[in-house]
Amino acid sequence: MSGNRRVALVTGASRGIGRAIAHALAQGGLAVAVNFRQDEAQARSVVDAIREAGGEAEGFQADVADPVQAEGLVRRVVEHFGSLAVLINNAGITRDNLMLRMKREEWDEVVATDLSGAFHCTRAALRGMVRQRYGRIVNITSVAGITGNVGQVNYAAAKAGLIGMTRTLAREVGSRGITVNAVAPGLIDTDLSRTVSERAGEALLEHIPLGRLGRAEEIAEAVWYLVQADYVTGQVLVVDGGLAMQ
Repeated sequence: MSGNRRVALVTGASRGIGRAIAHALAQGGLAVAVNFRQDEAQARSVVDAIREAGGEAEGFQADVADPVQAEGLVRRVVEHFGSLAVLINNAGITRDNLMLRMKREEWDEVVATDLSGAFHCTRAALRGMVRQRYGRIVNITSVAGITGNVGQVNYAAAKAGLIGMTRTLAREVGSRGITVNAVAPGLIDTDLSRTVSERAGEALLEHIPLGRLGRAEEIAEAVWYLVQADYVTGQVLVVDGGLAMQ
C-alpha cells in the first residue's frame, strides 16, 4: 500500500449500495478491499473504476456467512494492504415470505449472511483495530429492522440484531478509539427495487414524505460521514426520506 493511506473493507461491494460505498471511500482517500461472494466480473468493474479514478482497490472473494471464509477474508486484506482501519458490514440477502410459509432454510440463510456475517467479519477485524487503537465499523441495517415489514420476518430480525450488535459493541470498544455505528436505508433505487411493479412502486412512494426512492450514493454519503466522525458512536443513522416516521 502506498503512503499511510487507511484501508477499508466493504463486504458485498460488487453492486448496489456496497458499490456506492466503495467508490465513496476511495474518493475520500482510503484504499478499498472490495468483497464479493459470486459476481467476480461486477467486483472487478468496481476495482477498475476506482483505479481509473486514481484510487487503490483490490477484489476479495468470500462468503461472509461462513466463519472460516470471513476470517480468511480479513486476514487476506491485512496481508495485502498491511492493515485494516475501516469495516463496512454491507453484505446481505433477502428470502422474503410470510412467516407461516417461511422455510427454515429461508430463515437460516438470511440470518447467516445479514447478521452472523457481520459478526464473523467484525470479530476478525477487531483484533487489529484494538492493537492500533483506531477503527471505524459501520453496519448497514435497514428501516425494516426498526419498523418491521410484512413478509420479511427473517430480514427484519437480522437487521434489528445488527442494531443491537452496533450499540453493544460501541460500548465495549469505545475506550480503544473504535467507533461502531449503523446506517438504516429505506427504499433505495437498486436493481432489486426496479423489479417492483409500477402500481406497487407508486403505493410505496405515498409513504415517503420526500416522495422518491433514495439513491445508493446517499447511503454512501452517510457511511462516509460516520467513517470521518470522531465523536459519534453507537448510533443508527436512518436514511429513508422520512419513511420510518409513518
